Amino acid sequence: MQEQDKAKEIAFFSQSGKAGEYNVFTPKTNLKIVSKLLEMANFSTSDNLLDLGCGSGIFTDAFYNLGYHNIKGFDLCPELIDRAKLLNPNIDFRVADIEKLPIDDNSIDGIVYSAVLHHFPDTTKVFKEAYRILKPGGKLVAFDPNRNNPFMWLYRDKDSPLYSNVGVTENERPILITELQKALTEANFAASFDYLSGLEYVYVKSNIAKYFLPIYNLIDNLVFDNNLLHARKAFIITCAAKN
Repeated sequence: MQEQDKAKEIAFFSQSGKAGEYNVFTPKTNLKIVSKLLEMANFSTSDNLLDLGCGSGIFTDAFYNLGYHNIKGFDLCPELIDRAKLLNPNIDFRVADIEKLPIDDNSIDGIVYSAVLHHFPDTTKVFKEAYRILKPGGKLVAFDPNRNNPFMWLYRDKDSPLYSNVGVTENERPILITELQKALTEANFAASFDYLSGLEYVYVKSNIAKYFLPIYNLIDNLVFDNNLLHARKAFIITCAAKN
């Protein structure tokens, strides 16, 4: 099993946290993502939730503002957790490794993975840890870039001739449903998947990519909003229940 290089994750996001360069989507897109996650997971506002890989707390804060006040945010990077605490002091944000959490067995109703699964070469340990802490029937949801989307593959996949490593860690790679399904099945989850496009970016690290960003946003909204290209949409939405 290939392991995530956690030191490189911390080093990269420490710099991002200090620079404040972390919120890549528009507020409207953040809400669209959270709404899709809630649609699939059907969490109750009374549920005990964790946002794992919460970063600077943008999505944790969005859940909180929708009435999900029993949500906590965990991330590996101390600098990002510091930013999250400033964003919403009412939320319990902590530094923690999502492959080894300081959480009791069978104690959590739901888990949100905020675009973090594609930072792991193998998600098996992540999902086994999720299975340990979730209550029977508890659910996890996640959103991650889709390797079958042509833009994600061309720009962010290491096999692409146009791959750029600007603004991403060495661990990152857009993900495939087949990879997720295998790891979830091994961890004894029953999973379902969907796709999402029309997510508008406001920030990318690369100066070249910034130039093409308005064009990408337009194409992503228009071209992939049809059933024929459904599985090519930019993001995979994962929902899985503990058996």
